[in-house]
Amino acid sequence: MKPDSGWFHEGKAFFNVAHAFYRPQSQVGRDLAILAAALYKKQHGQLRVLDAMTGCGVRPLRYQLEAEADWIWANEANPEVQATLVKNLSLGMRPRSYRITQQDANQIFFSCYQQRDFYDLVDIDSFGSPTPFLQTGLWATKVGGLLYLTNTDTRTTGGHNVDQSVQIYGACARAHPAVHEQGLRLLIGATLQQATAKGMQVQPVFSLFNGSVHRVMLRLVLDQPWVAENYGFLGYCHGCGHYETVSWRRLGDARCPACQAHASRPLTLSGPLWLGPLHDVALLEQMVQLAQDWNWPRRVRLLQIMVAEADLPPYYFALGEIGRHGQTDIPRRDRLIERLRDRGYRATLTHLDSQAIKTDAAMTTCIELAKGV
Repeated sequence: MKPDSGWFHEGKAFFNVAHAFYRPQSQVGRDLAILAAALYKKQHGQLRVLDAMTGCGVRPLRYQLEAEADWIWANEANPEVQATLVKNLSLGMRPRSYRITQQDANQIFFSCYQQRDFYDLVDIDSFGSPTPFLQTGLWATKVGGLLYLTNTDTRTTGGHNVDQSVQIYGACARAHPAVHEQGLRLLIGATLQQATAKGMQVQPVFSLFNGSVHRVMLRLVLDQPWVAENYGFLGYCHGCGHYETVSWRRLGDARCPACQAHASRPLTLSGPLWLGPLHDVALLEQMVQLAQDWNWPRRVRLLQIMVAEADLPPYYFALGEIGRHGQTDIPRRDRLIERLRDRGYRATLTHLDSQAIKTDAAMTTCIELAKGV
């Protein structure tokens, strides 16, 4: 990487940034997308990619050079980066294997739908919330294909602007200690609602929180049964730290069953949002193998953590919250996980917060065991 000259190196791509926005810290999200795209190409025999907000072109370069994409549509509405984009792709990609346009992303999606030109992977790396592009992005995605979304508005998904969360996501986002995961689940839930309105559904491939960015890759599917337990509300008790999922039918009786501080304390509710698995374990295990083959040890470790956390309850317990509610020292993470497993509970690290655990044990159990750590 040579930032002083404006040239960068990422994966197999070498590119100039100039006036385009480029965030090196987001490479992890691009790496996971490349792994998933490469597996898709291997399984389906083709890979056509639509990168709707391509910026400097690092994603098209990597999709072709590493995932072996057959065709890429690189769109960037900002005219100031067009020269840089053209230069990067002309230097790094095969001739006649890509298309560059300068249009609003929704115009591109409309065009794809009208022309029945559906893509295996639609990548929408937007700033702020991606909700203006959810419905239209689905129109450009092939059935069985992948939709990759970005959210950078963590203030709204973190419960700091409830009115705005209702306006943007059609869901109420409340503040609590596991809001990093809440952002992912709000995004999945909003996309699921848009897909079901079209008679389709989406399934998470993987969900990533990386500092201040949520990224979710979803598979668009048909003929899948609606699982009511996967779409509902998350309840949190500010009195004792208890979490539980709440169905639509229980909204009128959403009270904490564990809290000892106040009788029948009402739960703080967020939702509706996705309550099912965050990741497709079978595909993540294939991504682990491919990352090993490519000698990407840091991604191997990340993916292994994601496999372990995939189908645990839709929240996590921050170690500081366990200490606060238990009025005890903050427990050592690895030792607490070990003690929970010894008791027969599932417990693991989580990629969402390095100072937290995911487990199917209750907060009260975590506190009990933490006092003995």
